[in-house]
Order: sequence, then C-alpha cells, then structure tokens
Amino acid sequence: MRFRLPIAILALTAMTACGGFSSRLNPFKWFKRSTPVEVVTTETPADPRPLVANVLSMQIDSYPGGAIVRATGLPPTQGYWSAELVPQPLDENGTLVLQFHVFPPEAATAVVNQQSREITVAYNLSDIKLQQINQIVVQGASNARASSR
Repeated sequence: MRFRLPIAILALTAMTACGGFSSRLNPFKWFKRSTPVEVVTTETPADPRPLVANVLSMQIDSYPGGAIVRATGLPPTQGYWSAELVPQPLDENGTLVLQFHVFPPEAATAVVNQQSREITVAYNLSDIKLQQINQIVVQGASNARASSR
C-alpha cells in the first residue's frame, strides 16, 4: 500500500521520458481549433446535393477509439435537409477534405433568422484513420474551415 504512489510516479516518469506523451495517438496532441482556409478543389464524386453556402464552425472532439468532426453550416434559406459530410480521398500531405453537402428545399421557403437556418452534421473517424491524417478541412460552397495537428 505504501508503494503505490512511488510506483505510479515512476511509471509516469518513464512514459514521459520514452516519448509516451508525444505519440500521435495521444488525444492531447490531436487537432486544434478550426481556422478559416481557402476552398479546396477536389475531384468530386457525383453527389446530387450542392455544398452548403457557408461553413460557420467546425470542431473535433476526441473519444476513446477515434474522433468526431462536427460542423455547422448556413444555407441561404430554411428547409435544407439530408446534410452530410462527404469524405474526399486523402491527399499526399495527409489532408482529409469533408465536403458539406445538403439538399435544397423542394418549395420556396422564407429567410427568417440565422439560428433557424443553421445545420449541424457530424462525421466519425477511427484511430486507425486518424493516424494518416494531419489536417481536416470542412468545405462549403463559399468557404472552408480547417483544423490541424
């Protein structure tokens, strides 16, 4: 019972000395806050849904076994539906582009306030996929947001 604290301190010291906390799998080393970036051009597979007009925010939350990418977009009017983050092929720099696609309303709708038009979507990434990724970009029609390690 007296030896638990010294053993725990010794194990922690050994981990930090061996680089255990600098590992790419360490959640504290994962992605930072998102920042605005230029729109990335990619070869898009046929998706009938257009890109959301603006990407307002993007954040990456880690959990045991992976991370969840959450993005909020702003279409021009209310009534947009079936939103999804569609992954594009990973580029040679380790950048994953997630295109924010959404169906427009079937009938004309009003423009009320911004909060009523916002759409939030999420995309799940496993630890295995995250090992190859250095930057994640969520792309809309007029802007994009990125987060990197």
